[in-house]
Amino acid sequence: MTSVEVRGGGLPGAVAAEWTKFWSVRATWWCLIAGTALMLGYSTLSGIAQHFDEDPQSANTIALGGGFYLAQFAVIALATLFVTSEYAGGGIRSTLLWTPVRPRVVLAKAAVLLPVLIAYGVALPCAGMALAAAVKNGHGFPTTLEGAFTTASGMGGYFALLGLLCTGIGWALRSAAGTLVTVIVVLVPLPLIVASLGLPDLVPYFPGIAGVNAMVEAGQPNPITMAPAPYAPWVGLLICAAWAVAALLTGTAVVRRRDA
Repeated sequence: MTSVEVRGGGLPGAVAAEWTKFWSVRATWWCLIAGTALMLGYSTLSGIAQHFDEDPQSANTIALGGGFYLAQFAVIALATLFVTSEYAGGGIRSTLLWTPVRPRVVLAKAAVLLPVLIAYGVALPCAGMALAAAVKNGHGFPTTLEGAFTTASGMGGYFALLGLLCTGIGWALRSAAGTLVTVIVVLVPLPLIVASLGLPDLVPYFPGIAGVNAMVEAGQPNPITMAPAPYAPWVGLLICAAWAVAALLTGTAVVRRRDA
């Protein structure tokens, strides 16, 4: 009797399958292109404004604003659709048939998103800073090497963890609209509501604000809250990671119970 060696299974096979699916759909490319266009457009306009603005900014602060106010929403859409589009189109049946171990599917999608969004999150502010510095042509504040590094590395980590947060919520809700609304509320309105209720000390521990704190040099004010972070930049990424892990664990539990 001859034995047949089976290859390509397990987690590596699941990751390879998800990698192929990720790059084979147009939504992936459109989201990445849209995020890039938003960052470059914001950097250009903000750089031009530095010639006349009474509020001078450095190139890395401009890139940070482009990432938080605009580009991160392309990342949210990308990560959300990576999960919820399969439920909308019925492809999740095939995915769970090919990879019956539910946590393995969740982990495979996370493993695909993580390196892509880290690289994207680092490259995007670098392009934005270079463009803003060229356009503002010496106006505004200069950009230090430490500031540029903190913004680029922080945005890379934040975008990756934000993507994982979205996938976790996407697995739990199975709805693109529900996931988008939930993530956006957690990032923007909810910290404002908490601050208005007299709990401003909790605001830095929401993922969006913690992500911005990770992009700002220690001791410098957060350009969104206008207050210095009560922790080091790397702690901001740990806070984002805690939110992402909680979302992924919740999503995995729901998938195991509901889609078994």
